[in-house]
Amino acid sequence: MDTLLTLLNVVVLLLLIGLLVIMHRKNISFSKRVFAGLGLGIAYGLILHFVYGVDAQVLVDSVGWFSIIGSGYVKLLQMVAMPLVFISILSAFTKVIIGKNFGKMAGLILFILVGTTAVAAAVGITSAVGFQLDASQIVQGDAEMQRGEDITAKSADISEKTLPQQIIDLLPANPFLDLTGARSSSTIAVVIFAAFLGFAYLAVKRQDEKTADTIKVGIDAIYALVMGVVKIVLRLTPFGILAIMAATVATSDFGAIYNMGKFVIASYVALFVMFIVHLLIVTASGLNPITYVKKVAPTLLFAFTSRSSAGTLPLNIQTQTNRLGVSEGIANFSGSFGLSIGQNGCAGIYPAMLAVMIAPSVGINPLEPSFILTLIAVVAISSFGVAGVGGGATFAAILVLSAMNLPVALAGVLISVEPLIDMGRTALNVNGSMTAGVATARVTGELDKDVYNTETSQELTEI
Repeated sequence: MDTLLTLLNVVVLLLLIGLLVIMHRKNISFSKRVFAGLGLGIAYGLILHFVYGVDAQVLVDSVGWFSIIGSGYVKLLQMVAMPLVFISILSAFTKVIIGKNFGKMAGLILFILVGTTAVAAAVGITSAVGFQLDASQIVQGDAEMQRGEDITAKSADISEKTLPQQIIDLLPANPFLDLTGARSSSTIAVVIFAAFLGFAYLAVKRQDEKTADTIKVGIDAIYALVMGVVKIVLRLTPFGILAIMAATVATSDFGAIYNMGKFVIASYVALFVMFIVHLLIVTASGLNPITYVKKVAPTLLFAFTSRSSAGTLPLNIQTQTNRLGVSEGIANFSGSFGLSIGQNGCAGIYPAMLAVMIAPSVGINPLEPSFILTLIAVVAISSFGVAGVGGGATFAAILVLSAMNLPVALAGVLISVEPLIDMGRTALNVNGSMTAGVATARVTGELDKDVYNTETSQELTEI
């Protein structure tokens, strides 16, 4: 009987996918199909959840089959992520103006990314204090205890290393190994390696224009090839989101979410405040924030459901160039840098809130000015090298808690609501990199305001 019910659930999912295929054949826009996939996934997930119950074997088996589409889609995103990061940074050097504008551009992007992370830490601290969050008051079950042990094991190597050693680990001793994503700091290592090649290209361009032109042709060709693969993967987005949301909602422990409701609410309050900070930056740049929200909404929705900043990179860059009018060089830099530097949600708000929650359990007053200032500084410094895929927030938390001499095991108490909060964190991370790109383009004069202000701008993907 269970087998038949599992088969029935899978058939229903395939029928919903067929509905999305019909929408595609009727030339319904990509953005609307993504929203449709999200809505259908949530609705189907709720039906499965209330019909079978979260622990039913039928549901476990059904979600296992759903993962072929959902998890398979995420795997494909991860497949293209590292090559795209590498070629995006490298091609950015062939698209920017050499000279004073280049240094100004890179400096502004980094300043905004790291600066907003420091602000995010302050917002996270304020939210945690305002909601009176205390990790010692949270009951830990078996899953939370196991997660705490895993986090403690992960932190062992990190805590044994000094800050200078951790910084050295960011450097790519073997860039080909880092291109496989083998290390937790592989993303920033690939960015650094690509930047070295980019500066080498600029040196060649100053000395030998003809050779530089040949190199540029090769880089552009590889970029076009990688983007071709990206476009193929992105065509699967509505189907992937449908399967991911159906599985996530169906297996969510609503009871645990209710019990941890105060932390979830505090987290989303902090995330919302930081989103407003981003809009204030856009407004301060002389741009209409409402137009900005309309243009970036589909990309943020994708980041929210996929929980992958790296997977969202193609849409991030396309949104900046096609819909916001940012030059290609700045879009590539801000999008790629935003994967590993200054992630406001994962590296800013989350570790800061955890530190404030955990501090009372070891007798530290989180309201001490010295504790707050130290925490903000540590969060900003530690934000370099946070991975742009699932798990980046955990890595950032380990770094911050270890640096603050706080027990990392208590971070395991949040495992039951981790996916729910990670959705908002990822969307904020992506929005931070797009904000940095738009603001930088505006300051350097490389923003096409006609494209920005046009209501009917180009679709995210030409599919």
